[in-house]
Amino acid sequence: MISIILPAKNEAVALAELLPHLRSLQPEAEIIVVDDGSSDDTAALCLRHDVQCLSSPYSMGNGAAVKRGARAARGDVLVFMDADGQHDPNDIPKLLAKLDDGFDMAVGARDWEGQAGVGRGVANGFYNWLASRITGHRVRDLTSGFRAVRADKFRQFLYLLPNGFSYPTTSTMAFFRSAYGVAYVPIKVGQRDGTTSHIKPMRDGLRFLLIIFKIATLYSPLKLFVPASGVFFALGCINYGFTAYAYGRLTNMSTLLWSAAVIVFLIGLVSEQITGLLYRSDE
Repeated sequence: MISIILPAKNEAVALAELLPHLRSLQPEAEIIVVDDGSSDDTAALCLRHDVQCLSSPYSMGNGAAVKRGARAARGDVLVFMDADGQHDPNDIPKLLAKLDDGFDMAVGARDWEGQAGVGRGVANGFYNWLASRITGHRVRDLTSGFRAVRADKFRQFLYLLPNGFSYPTTSTMAFFRSAYGVAYVPIKVGQRDGTTSHIKPMRDGLRFLLIIFKIATLYSPLKLFVPASGVFFALGCINYGFTAYAYGRLTNMSTLLWSAAVIVFLIGLVSEQITGLLYRSDE
């Protein structure tokens, strides 16, 4: 059984067209709309189309809606897609085909034209490059919200998923870290319907920057902490070389930088152990 989960916040305009289209293409699927504190008639719309609606009394975030939907779904396979009309339901069989081929997660990968603006496109391209370097696998779209996953494996990582917009990043890196197969399927995305995007460039810019560090610490902390430790050590050596030549002595700054290098390295070791515990199998 397939469960299709659509996190929605004030997306009634898009859902009015999307829900009947989904039902016609996937008549046997369980369709769940997670109403994240909408102020429009999303709940009434779901009732008219005989679609299950999980309503929140207030907005908890896109990731929180995904987690609620995953817990309530009864299907062996979960399909997540945006409720704003950008994702084409006709692409769902392409994702499911990858699961039939033995993969555990199939992600719809957008091309450059599918990015929401040049800034977002550049940022997502950098995230993809960074994740590829860290994992050793090509990551074609780290932040895509259109994906199909095996329910039992996805639920293993619900406690790791944030309540905000970075659930695709976290789930993808969690699957890579646990040696679950991840495949990418090229897709086209349409123009957004309904209200404007809930992502605010100024407000969320710092948060997306922090995702860069989260990617590294989520997958393998030592890949972040070892280079940082090396930088402190190198700076300490440079400072010592200068002060020894200029003043003939070792300064406190060199000692402080070397101490920082040791501390950062030890923090990386501890983080690596904690990460290993987080990803241990509960089965």
